[in-house]
Amino acid sequence: MRHSILVAMLASLASSNAVFQGFNYGATKSDGYTVRAQSDFQTLFHRARNLPGTSGFTSARLYTTVQGGTTNEPTSAIPAAISENTSLLLGLWASAGPETMNNEITALKSAIAQYGTSFTKLVAGISVGSEDLYRISPQGVESKSNVGAEPSAIANYMSQVRSALAGTALSGTPIGHVDTWTAWVNGSNQEVVDASDWIGVDAYPYFESTQANGVENGATLFNKAMDATRNAAKGKPLWITETGWPVGGPKSGAAETGSTNAKSYWDQVGCPNFGTVNTWWYTLDDTDGSTSPGEQFGVVKGDTPNFDLSCSKQTSDLDSGATSASSPNSTGSDLTNGTVISPSTGNSTRSSPSSGLTPDKGSGGRPTGISGLKPTGTSGAQPTGGAGFKPNNSVIDIGTPSATKTGNLGTETQNAAALVSGSMIGVVGALVFGLVI
Repeated sequence: MRHSILVAMLASLASSNAVFQGFNYGATKSDGYTVRAQSDFQTLFHRARNLPGTSGFTSARLYTTVQGGTTNEPTSAIPAAISENTSLLLGLWASAGPETMNNEITALKSAIAQYGTSFTKLVAGISVGSEDLYRISPQGVESKSNVGAEPSAIANYMSQVRSALAGTALSGTPIGHVDTWTAWVNGSNQEVVDASDWIGVDAYPYFESTQANGVENGATLFNKAMDATRNAAKGKPLWITETGWPVGGPKSGAAETGSTNAKSYWDQVGCPNFGTVNTWWYTLDDTDGSTSPGEQFGVVKGDTPNFDLSCSKQTSDLDSGATSASSPNSTGSDLTNGTVISPSTGNSTRSSPSSGLTPDKGSGGRPTGISGLKPTGTSGAQPTGGAGFKPNNSVIDIGTPSATKTGNLGTETQNAAALVSGSMIGVVGALVFGLVI
């Protein structure tokens, strides 16, 4: 009896300390229109689990929980994850209004009822929104990143999700928000920090074109972004939800693309964090076998790695504070949800949720991957996970976070929806949701 209790306690402890390592996956393929089916997700998850030179990337971050082309049906990524034993950082698209959030919650509750513990044991956490705060910032508006959401709306959605999950197997699941590091250091967004169980950080030194952002400075810029976010997070765990370096595409400031530089960034930033901090890299494959004219962040093209994915070198100077602050809360998941690996193992267009806007890659925060609002129709505006827009190149001074909404962080945020025409939102939506996008 004592032995069984001890085993259960140890299993619970191991689960709560599991570290998640995976990639970001959009609801549509890289064309921004073709909706991914279960077989598409399953192929990607299997490929990620079996990457040569690694111990496997067994977690998936999603931008939406709604299947592309539907109003509120659960994403087919869920049965794919169950088949491949891949843990999930679920995303609920938050930039298309209350009706879309209600549809996200409906899809989530339907998935709980349909798949039971086969699904719920795989959930690493829930992200309410993705780069919504960046998109309403002056930098996001300037870069035409599409509609976002106010801090109060995100916080209210978090409360709504917690209430909806009360009494279900996902009650108590860590709920957070994903945004660019520049949004987190903006004091006007403190309400979202306070409402979050964890803080998801998107940071792309490649896009910080006003800085000395060659790959040799990639780790330094990334670590500064993490340090600045940590100072604003007030003790909340930091999860790395998006970062990467493009293997192809144009130069950005001093940052050159290419497999050699992508490998260097992987070694400097990825390897020291894999197995230590919850990390979802951008991305596994953002070409779907085709050639993209923009930045390509994929670490593979089809079954072929774009560079050596082994982690023999670890050169990041990320301090231990980030590591200790980033361990996940217990989710009730079993240990297989996380990849507890040795640090030696180890998108900007990106696909995003169906709920509405495309996430931008903003000031130093990489592209979000949601490509916009989906056209009206049966499913409303929802994120599709399409190609997304490239983040703007501006970089904000990461000095002491300001609560004044002025200065280097820009003026008080404004709702970008008012600045984006209905026709543009429709186009962007289509990219995100995958037409019914």
